[in-house]
Amino acid sequence: MKTMNVDDAFNRRRFLGSAAMTMAAAGIGVIASTEARAGEKGLAAVPAIKPGTNTSFKALKQINAGLLNVGYAEDGPSDGPAVVLLHGWPYDVHSYVDVAPLLASKGYHVIVPYLRGYGTTRFLAADTVRNAQQSVVGLDIIALMDALKIQTATVAGFDWGARTADVMATLWPERCKAIVSVGGYLISSPAGNQTPLPPDPAFLFWYQYYFATPVGKAGYEKYLDQFNKFIWNQASPKWNFDDATYERTAASFHNPDHVDIVMHDYRWRLGLADGERKYDDLEKRLAALPPVTVPAITMEGDANGAIHAPSTAYRSKFSGKYEYRLITGGVGHNLPQEAPQAFAQAIVDVGS
Repeated sequence: MKTMNVDDAFNRRRFLGSAAMTMAAAGIGVIASTEARAGEKGLAAVPAIKPGTNTSFKALKQINAGLLNVGYAEDGPSDGPAVVLLHGWPYDVHSYVDVAPLLASKGYHVIVPYLRGYGTTRFLAADTVRNAQQSVVGLDIIALMDALKIQTATVAGFDWGARTADVMATLWPERCKAIVSVGGYLISSPAGNQTPLPPDPAFLFWYQYYFATPVGKAGYEKYLDQFNKFIWNQASPKWNFDDATYERTAASFHNPDHVDIVMHDYRWRLGLADGERKYDDLEKRLAALPPVTVPAITMEGDANGAIHAPSTAYRSKFSGKYEYRLITGGVGHNLPQEAPQAFAQAIVDVGS
């Protein structure tokens, strides 16, 4: 984003349901049945599943990859087409606890990593900068693919995970067979985020401004579980998750680097925290807002409590094979966990 006008602002992580649903209605299509869509295209339909059917993964593993020892869930045959599923904030791998077995049943090799600062992922060196700028998170996933000897994969995500999928598709398109991105095109830059916003959209980013202060960091650390559960309710106002569902994910926030990573992410976006000079060339390329050239499906939930752009606002950023899907039925920001069948079907379809 070259300037931070109101449309650009929609490409940053945010919430409040009424405005979000108004803009979602401006989208260009509604998915009433993913099975019907698959049938129209002659593709294999992903079986129906009740969200919350699964509470754990088939396997949880650790591997050294780049700067990290990465914790990740794995499912499906090791020789199947690879899929990397990426969570956002404040979520974790459990956003894909129903998606992973659906894809595995279709023969996919599914990898679901904890991002830096979450779950069992740890930095290998104590003196590594706790950096969360967008290019670095993308490099983490490239390093993970290298460690797992995965040359190409379909990369899919929401929130930070969608941004990372976009980053990977623009910087390393040779490693991405295709992407699925909830929320569309989410690449930005600190310089592009400097234009002051009118009061209404500025209000929607309260948590970013809160995190910019010492008291905000202290407050997030002190009220970590309450804060993130509040975000869940705001971002998915129609998702009736239970305490056990939240608590399975909340355990990931007690990673020793979690608070520092979250603070750096949002402060860096606003130009209040520096990045590392060794990543400047990558960030310069991203600041130009390059198009995604690989096949892509972008998605949105009809009850997403995070403010988001209508699909028309970012359509020009996808120059390859492309489709937009609006998922109905009260689906909020955590789309993979709230609508696992629809998300898994998009992954099957985008790579076909």
